[in-house]
Amino acid sequence: MASTCPRARLLYVTDLAYEARGRRYCDEDIHLSARLREDFDVALCHPLDAAALMDGFDLVLVRNSGPVIHYQKAYDAFRERALRGGVRVYNPLTGRADMAGKQYLVDLTAEGLPVIPTADRAEDLHRLPEAEAYVVKPKLGADSIGLRTVGREELAGLDFTEGGGLLAQPRIDFGYEVSFYFIDDAFQYALYAPRPDRRWQLEPYAPTAEDLDFARRFVGWNTLPYGIQRVDACRAPDGRLLLVELEDLNPYLSLDLIGAEGQRAFAGNLAASLRRYLTASFAQSHSIE
Repeated sequence: MASTCPRARLLYVTDLAYEARGRRYCDEDIHLSARLREDFDVALCHPLDAAALMDGFDLVLVRNSGPVIHYQKAYDAFRERALRGGVRVYNPLTGRADMAGKQYLVDLTAEGLPVIPTADRAEDLHRLPEAEAYVVKPKLGADSIGLRTVGREELAGLDFTEGGGLLAQPRIDFGYEVSFYFIDDAFQYALYAPRPDRRWQLEPYAPTAEDLDFARRFVGWNTLPYGIQRVDACRAPDGRLLLVELEDLNPYLSLDLIGAEGQRAFAGNLAASLRRYLTASFAQSHSIE
């Protein structure tokens, strides 16, 4: 006799109307959510509706919901309510990277990890290497919002408390940017932009063992037990990879570039991770009881 056990209910958070340069976020979420319906009862909602709806679901999956800076108060309310109510959010809200702002770039610099050197105080600018120009961006920024390029003299005169805080980095003439995609701690695929001036014209990238060691170092640093992470790096003039960003909130996945077989594998691995998360959280709640 067939099992009558109800399937888990998944709230898939996405902004299907969000427009990005050269990318159609909505296509990715339409196809991925359709695949997840094989394993879960799925409902899609806009990020502004997530807080009001999430209590009716077993798990909330945050995907292409757009830059949080566009709806910061609503996101803060969602996050506070989810943490207070013990709502299962994927990625879990314990991420230490972009999910919490870009302070981690300063912290990683201080720890001596291979990251583009970053400072967030005028008194620390002397720690940045000499460069022809510097990139300044807000700590709470995303998608290059608020990013600008300045010279050393202008850099010294900035108010680093502006708009919730600023970050400064030397502008690096890198060879290319490359992104490594992970589910939990398992590498999935890599893509790169051979032309630095065309960041989103990506192609498949075959990482070396050294490349993967680099990427896994940051995934391990973030200590997320479950979730999707994208490690963005650049190839510096000396050949080293340097971290550009560790996206652990709602990374765009460029699934259309990895082929049908790759898409099926990724969706299957994501479904398996979601099930593991649910199983572990149910077991934990029962042990507490």
